Order: sequence, then structure tokens, then C-alpha cells
Amino acid sequence: MTVTPLRTLAERPLSRTLDVARDLSLAFAGTAGQYDESATFPHENLRLVHVAGLSALTAPSELGGHGASLGDTAEVIRLIARGEPSTALILIMQYINLATLPASRWPAHLVRQVIADAVEKGALINALRVEPELGTPIRGGLPATTARRVDGGWSISGRKIYSTGVEGLTWAIVWARTDEENVRLGGFLVPVNSPGFRIEKTWNPLGMRATGSHDVVLQEVFVPTDHAVDIRPPSEWDARGEGQAAWFGMLPGALYTGVAEAARDWLVGFLQNRVPSNLGQPLSTVPRIQQAVGEIEELLAVNRRLIASAARDIDEGRGVSQSESGLIKVVTTENAILAVEKALKLTGNHGISRNNPLERHHRDVLCGRIHSPQEDTVRTGAGRLALGL
Repeated sequence: MTVTPLRTLAERPLSRTLDVARDLSLAFAGTAGQYDESATFPHENLRLVHVAGLSALTAPSELGGHGASLGDTAEVIRLIARGEPSTALILIMQYINLATLPASRWPAHLVRQVIADAVEKGALINALRVEPELGTPIRGGLPATTARRVDGGWSISGRKIYSTGVEGLTWAIVWARTDEENVRLGGFLVPVNSPGFRIEKTWNPLGMRATGSHDVVLQEVFVPTDHAVDIRPPSEWDARGEGQAAWFGMLPGALYTGVAEAARDWLVGFLQNRVPSNLGQPLSTVPRIQQAVGEIEELLAVNRRLIASAARDIDEGRGVSQSESGLIKVVTTENAILAVEKALKLTGNHGISRNNPLERHHRDVLCGRIHSPQEDTVRTGAGRLALGL
């Protein structure tokens, strides 16, 4: 797959980043169905992301990145997701880490190394947190994955599931507990080519099939002492870690809004070209159909404005609470799901045919409910906060 011409950030200033994302989105849309059917990892898409200069979009400019704001990043994610959402989800994890690591407790030389790899090679990073017994650690509890003290560093063993993008990662931030008497908990930076780091290809989902979110088995994986990049007593951790809650609130909503927009685009073309013999004119001319499409537009407009407004507040230093960030994630993903469901109602059998992309968009958008923070924890937390509990 090629993009001709492919605009890059080297050729255009940051203010034109959206032009680059639109180019990529159009290219990705051409092969999205193939990636969905085969559930293969989108290596070529991510290569093109790097060629276009987007691999280190959110890394600080002084370290070679482009220092993109949350608002700019959300727009990039929305556009890329219109083309191929699995690629966008992998980039969400990349962008959140590159944006937040410089202000973290990590050793500065490791932050520089991770970002340099992203800038120069398009290297990807993500956190591996979820486990078979624990589930997501955002709900509390200690992981079974254990880091044991050895000469010169740590030896890590355990199993992680739903490891988004692991087939393409260079670095993994492994969430583990220590074997110390006073247990500490946190992230260990692990090169994925380390001996004992093994991927088991278990990912076979309904939607978002190209994310390569397979299981990872770690068997006595050694990392140097300084690769225990941020370990603390469990009581010192909040639900998501400093700085990341706002990004996890906005970017998934942007992604699934992009999926719903792709569904809307296909629907519009279908309605404009479908001429039932008993009607004698396109379905798009029917007032009831026009109203239903307007309902879809309403949901998408609310999503775009809500995400843009909250992101602008964050970028300008006004901040958004963790509770509000979670509520925005829930509202925008549910709006996106509802928009695609409305599109399905208008198309009947055409909408659920595997010959058309709308059923794929439906499967993909449903995955918005899976990502943390999930609806029950968000709404319970907001309710308790309002009740002063």
C-alpha cells in the first residue's frame, strides 16, 4: 500500500497535522476490511504513520517530537479511526505514554531513549496491565505478575492479557508487584525482544480485530535495576496514574466518534444512491429518512464539541476532574454506538451484509464499552462524589 502524495510533518507545520491525518485515513480505509477479516496486525499502517511523522506526535519538541496538544491529538485519532480504528487505538496508547512520561517519575535517560526510538524508528510503547485473574487493575487489587530481586536488576514472571498492539511494540511497561516483604507495585520497562518474553496469539474478537491484543507470558524476564521505572507502595497509586486520566477520557471517545462518522459516510452514500422502485427517487429525499440522519448528526456534533471543549480546557491549564473525564468517555462512546445503531435501522439487510462496511463499523464501535474506565465504575464514582461519599 502506498500513499501518493504522502504529506509529512517535516514538510508542514504542526498546524497542518490534520492534513497528514486525512491522507493516512484515506489510505487506511482502503485496506481496513482486509485487516478486519484476517485479524492481522497493521504493520504497514504504522510504517506509514512513521513516514508521515506522526509516531512521536505527542512527545515534547525538545526531545524530537511535535509536542501536540490533547485537542490536536484527539482530532488526529478521530480522523485516523475513520480509516482504520485498530491503528488509531494502538496510536492512542503510544500518544498517551509519550505525552505523559516526561513529567513522570521515570529516570530521565529512559524517557529520552523511549522517545528517541519513537522519533527515529517509529518504535511503539504500551502498558501491559490486565491479567486473567485480576482483570484490569483500575478496579483495585494486586497483580499476580511478580518482579523478583536478582543481581543487577529484576526478574519478572507472569501473564498479561488484552495487550493492545503487542505484536508491534518495542517497549512494554509491565505492571507487576515486587517480591519484597513490603510490597511495591508499578511499572517495569521491558524490551519486548527480551529472552523469556513470549506472545501467545489469542486475540480473536468481534471488533477491533487488528489491534493484536494477544496474551503475553513473561518467564524470568530480566531487566536492569533502573528499569523499575516507577514502583511505589500500593496506597500511593490512584486509579490511572498521574496525568493520564484526561487523555484516557478524551481519546477513546474521539476514536469511536471517528468510527461512527465512517458509518455515517457510508450511510449517506447508500441513501443517496438507493432508489426503491415503489418510490422512484433516492431514499435521501424522504423526510423521515432526513430526520433520522439528522439524529445521527446530532450525536456526532455533540461528541466533537464535547471532546474539543474539554481538551481545550485541559490544554489551557484549567483542568478536568478524573470523574468528569470518565463521564466524557462514557457519553461519547455511547453516543457513537447509538449513531451506528441508528444507521443500521435505516439500511435493513444492507447494513448487516458482510459485503458492506457498516456491519464492520458496528462491530468496531461496540468495543468502546470495553475500555477502562467502564460505565459502571465511572457512574458509581460520579454518584458517590455528588453524594459526598
